Amino acid sequence: MSKISLARFIKPNAFLSHREDPPAFLTPALQWGPFATKTQFSTSAANQYPRKAVRKKRDSNPERGVSALRRTGLRHSVAMGKKPLPQPILDPSKRSKVQVDDNHGLWGFFNKGKTVLSTPEEDQAHGRAWAVEELRHKSWEDLHSLWWVCVKELNRLATEKHERARLEAGYGDFESEEREKEVRRTQRAIKHALTERWYAWEDARKVARDDPEVDIHRRRKPYNPRNLEDDVSEEVIEEPPQAAAAASGA
Repeated sequence: MSKISLARFIKPNAFLSHREDPPAFLTPALQWGPFATKTQFSTSAANQYPRKAVRKKRDSNPERGVSALRRTGLRHSVAMGKKPLPQPILDPSKRSKVQVDDNHGLWGFFNKGKTVLSTPEEDQAHGRAWAVEELRHKSWEDLHSLWWVCVKELNRLATEKHERARLEAGYGDFESEEREKEVRRTQRAIKHALTERWYAWEDARKVARDDPEVDIHRRRKPYNPRNLEDDVSEEVIEEPPQAAAAASGA
């Protein structure tokens, strides 16, 4: 078998006769080998079209570059005084005493001892709720005052509940809930008593509207009773004839 020059296989335009054709198993190697011609091909738009000059925009965000992790600060200068920062006073004896009013309204969120949390014994030491029969004899001012006492008590219980959850105390929840139930029963009884008074007032207003002696539109002296003596007409009592004859014969 005669030797075939390798240059004929490399050159694409070289004339090859039928006898000089390479074997079929060598055709892929010659086509994709290191001697094959390579062309640039890309599907991206950047290579197909010329790149336009993009104008750099100015960053208007003043907070750009501020990072607590990388410890980068603001880009612009910040006015700071040369005075040193105040240092906390760790010694309680050197701290200044703040004068607080003992009758301040915020003390309503704390117990009588003005402590953060009440003991379970203190929350458990309470009476029963007010009954509706007892509240019916109370005035409007008394019911109004009792209602706001209940509101302050609920605020105190809610404050201590939040504080126990924050401190994870693990005690006092049952006693606080039982006290809260009694307070809410009192509030329901107050609403019941006021509802009864409202219905009684509405019934009385309807009766007064149909009464001719009452003028509900008058603010002063809406009740004007009639004089019964003026309504009674003077009637002449006639005696029977027998009684008149007996009186004349006598």
